[in-house]
Amino acid sequence: MTDTIEVDSISKYFGQVTALDGVSATITGGEVTCVLGDNGAGKSTLIKILSGVFRPDEGVVRLNGERMKFSSPRDALARGIATVYQDLAMIPLMSVWRNFFLGNEPVRGLVPVRNLSVDWAKRTVVDEMAKMGITIRDPEQRVGTLSGGERQSLAIARAVYFGARVLILDEPTAALGVKQAGIVLRYIVMAKKRGLAVLFITHNPNHAYPVGDHFVILRRGRAEGDFRKEELPLDSLMQMMAGGEDLRDLVEELERIAAETGEAELAETAHGIVAEVEDLRGIGRGDQR
Repeated sequence: MTDTIEVDSISKYFGQVTALDGVSATITGGEVTCVLGDNGAGKSTLIKILSGVFRPDEGVVRLNGERMKFSSPRDALARGIATVYQDLAMIPLMSVWRNFFLGNEPVRGLVPVRNLSVDWAKRTVVDEMAKMGITIRDPEQRVGTLSGGERQSLAIARAVYFGARVLILDEPTAALGVKQAGIVLRYIVMAKKRGLAVLFITHNPNHAYPVGDHFVILRRGRAEGDFRKEELPLDSLMQMMAGGEDLRDLVEELERIAAETGEAELAETAHGIVAEVEDLRGIGRGDQR
């Protein structure tokens, strides 16, 4: 059975600030749903609502048709919704196996004499990482010595092992180079193939498009688009992310400042931004220059 989480007309307010305004989306098992948007678009607020940190002021969240009211992140996790944040919640100086079981240490024996099942834990970590396509030669290796992509994959494998059915990934490729980002995207696809409902939060359409099945575009707290992959060519996605109202506002502001200060370089910068975006759109369409 695949799991489905539905976000229905979710709104969240912080005083006079509207963080989310009537956002709806469906995250389905065996698919990758990509939520894209710039800083301030509402991505972090959406994550925190789904992971039990915040409660929505309006709207509902449903898991397999049942209305959910999470009281805490632990409550959401108990329902199978796991979130992997950018900081990964890992301790660099601790070993791979200790980080894998952090907060869920396996023990054996009876109270008051209970011991860590160290050998079993190490074997388990090696096996679970192998399922994600990573070979861990030494589970005693410190996490801080792993690459960024390997740490992300460790966090994903940990979430899956502890029962995640809905996996939320907060900008997992943001601080990674091309090679490491490719590794993480591979693990995202592997999680999807294992039947998980994956919610991939990113601002990078080049990372989202290769793995995404469904795309939700957030802008200023509102869902500006909701598309299946077959409905949305890459160039259209890039245009939605790189252009539009925000670009016009930025160009107008730079031109206004240039007019007030007499700084011709600012006006040139404004027009340069437009040219760069047009080049980007041309690349997305496959134009030959």
